[in-house]
Formats: sequence, C-alpha cells, structure tokens
Amino acid sequence: MVACFFFEPVQQKFPYFTFIALIFPLLFCGSSLVLAQESPFIVTYNHYLEEPGSLEVAYSSTFGTQRGGGDFHAFWAEFEYGATAWWTTELYLDGQTTVHDSTVFTGFRLENRFRLLQREHLVNPVLYVEYAQISGADKILKEVEGHDVESDFADSNAASRKEHKHELEFKLLLSSTFKGWNVAVNPIVTKNLLPSEPWEFAYAIGASRPLAFKASSNRCNFCLENFVTGLEMYGGLGDTQSAGLHDTSHYLAPVVAWNLPSDWTFRFSSGFGLNNNSHRLLLRWGVSREFSGFGEMVRRLFGGRP
Repeated sequence: MVACFFFEPVQQKFPYFTFIALIFPLLFCGSSLVLAQESPFIVTYNHYLEEPGSLEVAYSSTFGTQRGGGDFHAFWAEFEYGATAWWTTELYLDGQTTVHDSTVFTGFRLENRFRLLQREHLVNPVLYVEYAQISGADKILKEVEGHDVESDFADSNAASRKEHKHELEFKLLLSSTFKGWNVAVNPIVTKNLLPSEPWEFAYAIGASRPLAFKASSNRCNFCLENFVTGLEMYGGLGDTQSAGLHDTSHYLAPVVAWNLPSDWTFRFSSGFGLNNNSHRLLLRWGVSREFSGFGEMVRRLFGGRP
C-alpha cells in the first residue's frame, strides 16, 4: 500500500545549493557497502529490487533544452529501501532551476515495487505503484506520459507552480535476463486524482549488458566488467480521451553505468527527441551509493533485536 500525505506543494523559491547540501553528506558518510551491478537505465525499470535491509541514496539530474522558454536543470534525491526480498520502497524529492527564471522545490513521490514471482523466470513481473504530489513546475521527466510535449514546459515557474497535481501511477515491469543481456518493458498508466482528468498511457523499454562478464584478477576502476551499457526508449501513448501517438513525444537514449570497486555507481544518459513535440536533448546523470545493513543498524539504535 502506498502511504499518501496531502499537503500543498512548497511554492517558495528553493535554493539549489541547499538541495545539494542536504543529499551529499549522506552519500559520503562512511558505511559497510555491497557492490552490485546497477542498471544503467534512467527511465526504464528492470525486475531487480533493493537488497533487504539496505538503503540506497542517490542524486540525479536532467538538463533539458527548451524551445519557447529557458533551458532547465531538474534534480532529485532518491532514498530507496529494501523492505523485504519482494518489496522495495522509495522516496523522491524533486526540484528544478530554469535559466533566467528561478529555482523551486516541486514536490515529492512515494514509490513501491512488488515482485510478483519469488524465483527467476524467463519473464519476471514486478508491480510498480507510485503516488506523486507535485506542482506543474516539475521537470525531472521521470517518465513521459499521455500527451506530454515540449511546449508544456515553456511556462514560467511562477505560473506553472500554481498547478497542483496529485497522481497515481502504475507500471508493470516486465524484465528478462539472458546470457548477460537484460531486456525490460514497462507499460505505464497514470491518473491525476481530479475526477475530470483522464487516465494517461506511456511506455519505456530498454536493453543493457556489461561490457565484460568475467571479472579481472586485479581490482581496478576501469575494468570492462565495471561498465554496463544499453539503450532505452520512452514516450507517451495518449489517454482515454485520445489514445495513440498524436500529440505525443518520444525519446531514444544511450545509457551507461559505471560501478566502481569502491561501491559507487555513476550513470549517464543522452536522450534525443524523436519528433517535433519532443525536447531536442535531455542530458541525464546521477550518482548513487548503497548502505548495506541499514535496517539492522536502525533496529539496534532503537534497542530492537537484529
């Protein structure tokens, strides 16, 4: 179940450097860590969940070009916790800066992923449920839905942040790993909780693989097995009032993840708009770090049993 807390999204200007100051100390604090081959995808999800009891802290950014308005830099913090072997929960905090405009905090998202089958199968389904409470100024483009097009992001922050959105989003994450390749397909449906708003449809698909499968005998940062590359494509599919590709936007994005032996992961993606409704360029990057045993540490802190 997704916990929903209703309050009005913050409307005042939110300094970008304050946002960075809140997240980076968590990334750099000491901890016992577990190294994993993280997915390079920015939008698409595969079926792998967070390790039970582990917390992953991440910072990500999207730079988007904007015809008819100022280019923007959207950024978000992620706190992902492995509640059980079949359930991962996550909190997002979003913000953005628009050139020649302002910096604003745009809201939060609560995400939950539930693995539907215990063991590995040819296709592994995961149910994704998200509640988002954001303003119209949100520009992280975590996915592209319905009839979302470039011109929707051209309004000033002062105007767009007056729009308040309470959204439920559902995805079916279908993912398969075969001979080192991972292929994932995500059909998406979203509903703004206003009664008059239609259901919106979207998709994200991706394929990825490590550059090498055999680990090197020596510890190194630039060994091929540390890099996972891939390609993803995502876009809108209209809504219940007008389904299809008319007035929708779509992107194709090469992606890469660099998993360092020091247990950091860096991601980079360059997304290219595939039609005139799309932003010409979306540059995305992020850094994440996993803290193993976080749940046990918290239980011990409050006097509980390990």
